[in-house]
Amino acid sequence: MSTVTRQHVTGSAPRSGFLGLLVSPFVTANRIFRPARPDIIADAAIERAQLTRTTIGMAATGWLLYAYPLRMTTQGLLKDKAVDILASTGVIVAIGPIVLLAFVIAARPSARRVYRRRLRGPLTVFGALFGSALVLWFLVVRGGAVQVTQLLGGFQIVGLVVSLAGVLFAVPFAIAAAVLCVHHCLRMADVSEVLPPVSSMVLVWVLFILQAWNNPPVAAPPSVRLLFLLGPPVSVTLLSAWELRRLRVRHGLTLRAALAR
Repeated sequence: MSTVTRQHVTGSAPRSGFLGLLVSPFVTANRIFRPARPDIIADAAIERAQLTRTTIGMAATGWLLYAYPLRMTTQGLLKDKAVDILASTGVIVAIGPIVLLAFVIAARPSARRVYRRRLRGPLTVFGALFGSALVLWFLVVRGGAVQVTQLLGGFQIVGLVVSLAGVLFAVPFAIAAAVLCVHHCLRMADVSEVLPPVSSMVLVWVLFILQAWNNPPVAAPPSVRLLFLLGPPVSVTLLSAWELRRLRVRHGLTLRAALAR
């Protein structure tokens, strides 16, 4: 039985009331950051493998935190994990455009024209990332919520409600955006299905170099620390290599063919 499906943009069932408001930042982020090219090839086996790897990684991290004493407070650990997410997002935002530009330039003119039209997805992701960062900077860092409320004079209650709603939406949206940006590799699959596994291998090894200099959050033996340091880049590299092979064997998609070479 074939595991290939065609991924189409479908609207989720409408939600109402408090639950709808609560999940709306995450639903919006998923719609923006998930690849949405109508004819994109989605392989169920690849998706299961990615989910399995993520689940094992989370379980291993949970075991590590349970088995060994923390070097920092719980608050410090949460802050450290938040920094890791932001670092991953920063790396993919920095590397992603380089990978995309190199891919489009390396393609033959006939394919290059197609890929230029498909850049809308990654450009949408960049716009959403910078837009959410700008909103948070204005409302939280610069105190824009207070400024807007003061400017409205007698309608301060309106400004307060709008500003509070903006913050309550922007914060979870930014968190979801940071995670989905890395998970979906800037929607590079909208340009070509071979780009996410290639860019993932580059991303994890850059992150490995950055994290190699950080102090581990737990007091684990050096062998365990080395295992958990090497585990993510090695597992992602192996998974990406298998994904590229499956795309080639099952769907006839190769990097060379994508470049029309």
